Amino acid sequence: MSTKKTTIVILDDHPIVVEGLKSLFLKHNPAFVVYTFESAKSFRAFMETRPAIDAMLLDINLPDGNGLDICKELIEQSSSIKIIALSNQIEQSIIRQMFDNGAYGFLLKSTPSSKIVSSVEAVLQGQVIMDPEVMRILNTPVQAKLYPALTRREKQLIELMAKGKTTAVIAEELFLSKFTVDTYRKNLLQKFKVKNSSELLMLVVQENLL
Repeated sequence: MSTKKTTIVILDDHPIVVEGLKSLFLKHNPAFVVYTFESAKSFRAFMETRPAIDAMLLDINLPDGNGLDICKELIEQSSSIKIIALSNQIEQSIIRQMFDNGAYGFLLKSTPSSKIVSSVEAVLQGQVIMDPEVMRILNTPVQAKLYPALTRREKQLIELMAKGKTTAVIAEELFLSKFTVDTYRKNLLQKFKVKNSSELLMLVVQENLL
């Protein structure tokens, strides 16, 4: 009776990492079929053949792509694939986004090879796995960013800027001189440490400061 094959994909731009893991998987279990890729382009070409993938080790930083996006794309195509991020980029926001995009695990590249293999076997059984350091980072409270408070006049100015009003029109509506409006605008850029009005408006909207 033939043993059911398990297809594993490794996408990482470090050849030594890729070949080392491939060799380890093949020695560990003869039922493993391992495909390796060093670029998003070569992997996407492979995916056009519509192969059935059981598990994947996915680097986040690739020379021609982003592991976060690839994870999301793959899960949208097939929710059954079990993806483990394999990266040293462990900012909390990246870790959370990876899991939000459907990953089953997050390991550091410093993780022992044997642990990586056992982690793949674990996610194939439906378990969620992560490196202890990743767990620590996820459990670290995020300190809220503190922004300067906006005065009533500054809020009025930003609201008019958001509507695309020119300096002349803003000055007329707020009963100010154009010089005063420009001064307000420059002070706001310095106050929020942004380069231009577009960045200021984006920050105000994203952080709900109005």
